[in-house]
Amino acid sequence: MYSFFFFETLRVSTTSSQAATVLPLVINTWPFQKATEKAWDTLQSGASVLDAVEKGCALCETEQCDGSVGYGGSPDERGETTLDAMVMNGDTMQVGAVADLKRIKNAIGVARAVMEHTRHTFLVGESASIFAENMGFLAEDLTTHSSLAMHTKWLNESCQPNFWEGVSPDPSKSCGPYKPTSVQQRWRKQIINIHNHDTIGMIVINKTGHVAAGTSTNGAKHKIPGRVGDSPIAGAGAYADSTVGGAAATGDGDVMMRFLPSYQAVEYMSSGIDPTTACRKVIDRIKKYYPGFFGAVICANTTGGYGAACNRVSGFDQFHFMVYNSAVNRPLQLAVDCI
Repeated sequence: MYSFFFFETLRVSTTSSQAATVLPLVINTWPFQKATEKAWDTLQSGASVLDAVEKGCALCETEQCDGSVGYGGSPDERGETTLDAMVMNGDTMQVGAVADLKRIKNAIGVARAVMEHTRHTFLVGESASIFAENMGFLAEDLTTHSSLAMHTKWLNESCQPNFWEGVSPDPSKSCGPYKPTSVQQRWRKQIINIHNHDTIGMIVINKTGHVAAGTSTNGAKHKIPGRVGDSPIAGAGAYADSTVGGAAATGDGDVMMRFLPSYQAVEYMSSGIDPTTACRKVIDRIKKYYPGFFGAVICANTTGGYGAACNRVSGFDQFHFMVYNSAVNRPLQLAVDCI
């Protein structure tokens, strides 16, 4: 059995998803309450679901939620912070996304600009940054004292941990530059750190069933420059379909993106599977190949039902997320036991 509970004293058990058939609904990964409230308030003001997703995720970018969203976090091997984001319109199936974005703090705003002002879907790197500047976004330094200190500490600790394999010098003991080696190396197990892969993923459904979803993140700490994870990829980081619902994922993006978990969850729901079961099936599918992966998924359908699931690994046995709907008329921080 699996369960959700409120963080006061009430514990609610269920064998499917929450019995809510109430709209509108805002649901997002992790206990980023201010982002939830911002999305809800935006929706209640009469704005669109896209506006709500954008404003909710943008607040996290500004407030640097958990250090894993927005500027000044997760420096790469060169000490630079770069941002990834996407937004999806479940009515039209349009997507806007950016990755490896430099100098621009409002990544999800740029993603929406890609969707609304180009016929493209995804812009990356320096070209994405130039596009953003041309669209009127302010160019700023994304580095902070905190990110500089994090990078310096990493360098002083022989660049540990890192994401290299099959190279010389030995990446478990030294910094690069690295070159390929013919010597077969055993895969180096990474220490699970739930703060190394956090993403805000958000789904918003209004009272008439229109759906939007989005994500924003600064990626994995100490990533190889140019690395793009699952967050800005439609179907991986998030997915929305106003005939069904939406889903969003968080965790080890290098693994999770291989399975398009958000798309898969929405497909499961389209066949009549409830949101919690859809989330669990997605986690089970990834777990079959990567039993030790770190990750979680949230799901919601157009009747207001919602659910979540996560993979149990050492140090991570519950996943916390936020829900706001008119049934309780306040943001709720919930948790699901990992499977």
